[in-house]
Amino acid sequence: MEHDLSPTTLAELRRPRPYPAVSVLTPTHRREPDNAQDSVRLRNAVAEAKKQLQDDPAVTRERRMEVSRELDRALAEVDLTHAEDGLALFAAPGEHQVWTLARSVPERVVLSDTFLTRNLVAAQVAERPFWVLSVAADRVRLWSGGAGRVVEDRTGGFPMDRPPLDFDPERQERIGDAPSTFRDETTRRFLRDADTEMGRVLRAHPRPLYVTGPQPALSLLEETGNTVRDAVLVPHGGLAHGTAEAVWQAVRPVLDDEARGAVEAVARELDAARGRKDFAAGVDELWESAHAGRVRLLAVEENYKVTMRDDGEHLLPADSGDLDAREDIVDEIVEQCLETGADVRFVPDGALGEVDGIAGVLRY
Repeated sequence: MEHDLSPTTLAELRRPRPYPAVSVLTPTHRREPDNAQDSVRLRNAVAEAKKQLQDDPAVTRERRMEVSRELDRALAEVDLTHAEDGLALFAAPGEHQVWTLARSVPERVVLSDTFLTRNLVAAQVAERPFWVLSVAADRVRLWSGGAGRVVEDRTGGFPMDRPPLDFDPERQERIGDAPSTFRDETTRRFLRDADTEMGRVLRAHPRPLYVTGPQPALSLLEETGNTVRDAVLVPHGGLAHGTAEAVWQAVRPVLDDEARGAVEAVARELDAARGRKDFAAGVDELWESAHAGRVRLLAVEENYKVTMRDDGEHLLPADSGDLDAREDIVDEIVEQCLETGADVRFVPDGALGEVDGIAGVLRY
């Protein structure tokens, strides 16, 4: 199952497909007892997708059978034991993908000539993914972080192991020369190579980077590397040989401090916008401003969800059962704002005060 939505991957997902490109979205759950019905709901959603294929006169029998097979292949790849908060299955002639999301999604089936990506985009932004590079003299490991955890990532050439050091034992015995590991040229070259490899990862998958390691290793990387100069350094040794939980506990205080600072910065920007009269709030106003490309900063409370319908001029409250209801209107606003270059920030529930879940700063 896929999880990392890089810019290249997103562009590929948005590429037009031969009709029909089928998107199946369904909420999932991480823990019992809520996850008991996840498999049933997923099978029902796939069955509904096949029914829509059957009922669509624009879909030939051959195309229907082909896309149905891709849906079955996608369903077979789902591992609900590692479920998060949402799931997206994409199927089109000759291809299928399965995406797990750390943000709930509405249950829906869409047939179009592109895949439905706005829920993936919103989940990626809300999750605030990051990289952790754990360095030691003999090993460098890469971790992918987000949604309250880190997991080891084998992107690129990671993990990397240093070749054995080539000490001269006779010289060491003769003059007592036992050089620091981090002054050894083999180690220096090894860490430079790791820095170069991390640069490749960041170009393909740009995220904030945190680097853990003993202080001598961090100092050497700052001296010889380029990639880590923009990283946040976390002096903590042993994590290149440690567990994911140990890495998470090491970086969590840094992330928490940054998150608090970011929320405070958003609050200051919103307050300043009120004084300048370029403040916007509410789904209807921000939906219109987003589509006009006017939003510079969008703030959304993490669990804010609302179902609306478009009456042609405004968004109005709706029930989820309405045929024209838009259950993921918040995610649609998020994606549209990102498309027009806005800075999108998810903040804790209640952080926006009297504002109802969503607010923004306009460009003009």
